[in-house]
Amino acid sequence: MAMEFDDLLLHRRLFMGAGLVAALVPGAALGQGAKQAGRVEDLSGEAFAQASSAKRSLERNGPLFMADQVATGSSSRLTMQLGEQTRVRLGERARLTIDRYLVDAGGDLTLHSGPMMFDRPSGATPLPVQVRSSFGLIAVRGTRFFAGPSNNVFGVFVERGRVAVTAAGQTVVLLPEQGTDIARPGAPPSPPRIWGPLRIQAAQASVM
Repeated sequence: MAMEFDDLLLHRRLFMGAGLVAALVPGAALGQGAKQAGRVEDLSGEAFAQASSAKRSLERNGPLFMADQVATGSSSRLTMQLGEQTRVRLGERARLTIDRYLVDAGGDLTLHSGPMMFDRPSGATPLPVQVRSSFGLIAVRGTRFFAGPSNNVFGVFVERGRVAVTAAGQTVVLLPEQGTDIARPGAPPSPPRIWGPLRIQAAQASVM
């Protein structure tokens, strides 16, 4: 009887130890098939990533995986490096899912809420990237642009490069220094127009 009790204690300790390892090692919590999409480059405040039922706090140089839903807290800022040359900055209370991101092949992201800045350096090889949201679809090829809340609407502004924004069955193409507004989910994008410096500064400040 004493032997059976000792065996039970041993199994319980082994089980609890295995659970602790899974909680401390992101790859274990996410499963052996999780593919790394990038890493956390910089973080101010707090941010989390969740895949399936596993949730973990993010920290600098920590890994990011495909299927991660990344979220920032109040007054927080997060800079992610995806692949080798893509940076995505998130402002406070932002939520974004890395649906797919492959080195030298582009990917798909879903912006659920909050502001983001997508950035690839000048001269970098263009990669096909799509950013989805409840407001519409943003098709990207090697550029720097902002997307998110701006002047009480969902705004998209291109600083460098070009993007196509599709919503409510209509598409507008934005060139450098042009932006578009989508008043609400289901509404079409406004015609491209030049944003003023104050609006641009406010958009940049929301993610920097």
